[in-house]
Amino acid sequence: MNRAEREATVRRILEQRPPQVPTELYEEAVRRGGRMLRRRTAARRLMWLVLAVAAVAFTVWALTARPWVEPPSQTTPPVTGW
Repeated sequence: MNRAEREATVRRILEQRPPQVPTELYEEAVRRGGRMLRRRTAARRLMWLVLAVAAVAFTVWALTARPWVEPPSQTTPPVTGW
């Protein structure tokens, strides 16, 4: 089958009337699509919740540990008795 024959076959297929879809198939597709959307919504909400909890945990850790403050030097003893 050369290119011209393939193109002619494709044109014939595309010009035909599309087949009727059974109503049960449509209802099943709608049901599955709704379930898929609910799962995606639940997963998205769960990811936002995990992100929010991680942000709060990081903030609490940063405020208690204060990692930006340089620790006191331990190389020289404190000066007393001046």
